[in-house]
Amino acid sequence: MAEARTDELKAQNHAACLDGAKVITAVIDDDDDFCNDLDTAGKKARVSRSMDYLVDMMARDDWGSEDMTKIKAAISAGTTFVG
Repeated sequence: MAEARTDELKAQNHAACLDGAKVITAVIDDDDDFCNDLDTAGKKARVSRSMDYLVDMMARDDWGSEDMTKIKAAISAGTTFVG
């Protein structure tokens, strides 16, 4: 069994998840210059990697009261984008 995460680690992980959500949102937004040097396949690969991380982190059952709204929205948008 994995060792329980501290509140500090959960806060760090949550911040990393929010960063991952921002990556997904930025890649999908054609008006954002982030990753516009990638073709569609490259963008989908980048979104998939970020989504994999977020889905893995969301599977943890010890989050507590952290707000996961933006993370869930990014996963949903990423799933639609990747197809």
